[in-house]
Amino acid sequence: MLESFRNKVLELAGQAVATAEETLAGESGKQKKIAAVKYVVTHLPVPTPIRYVLGVVLSVFIDSAVEIAVAYMNSRKKVEG
Repeated sequence: MLESFRNKVLELAGQAVATAEETLAGESGKQKKIAAVKYVVTHLPVPTPIRYVLGVVLSVFIDSAVEIAVAYMNSRKKVEG
């Protein structure tokens, strides 16, 4: 179960980074990261009352997942561009 949840957070982080890049194109990286973390927390597959508590508890993991997604996206841009 934890493995599945971890994979879901990593998947959400990828979606969050892509969404933040599209919607906040002119903003700083810091603003994009904040938006991406909020996206992940908002879309966690748990009941709403637990979602934000879990977001706080897992904040370091979610932050790391977003950083991994950013690094992956940047590496893809270099390969494609």
